[in-house]
Amino acid sequence: MEREPASAAPPHGTVLVIDDDAQIVDIVSALLKLHGYPVATAADGAEALQQLKRHPLPCLILLDVMMPNMDGWQFRAELLKDATLASIPVVVTSGISAAYNLKGHLQSVAYLEKPFNEEQLMELVRRYCG
Repeated sequence: MEREPASAAPPHGTVLVIDDDAQIVDIVSALLKLHGYPVATAADGAEALQQLKRHPLPCLILLDVMMPNMDGWQFRAELLKDATLASIPVVVTSGISAAYNLKGHLQSVAYLEKPFNEEQLMELVRRYCG
């Protein structure tokens, strides 16, 4: 009986993209996949928390701030309550230029203003996901 080869693990960790704008999610997901990064997505913080409970932890979270149901503030507050989840690097993304000040308040590793530059995004992803 022939055995099938074991599937190789992806060369990079998964990036979790949390944003309620489907177009942004599609574009960012396609870009990350093009560069060989597995992607998980969520439309709000509540959906993202459910994913974090069911799947291996991502190497990086791209977090929109303004979302329905559970926004970026609420999501990050929940993450910070759990030492394991709090250790996941978070990049805050927002279309509000004043949101740069949120970086420190949300304890994120970086801030990207929408629309963000592809190179800036990929530099951060490579830094935290290999």
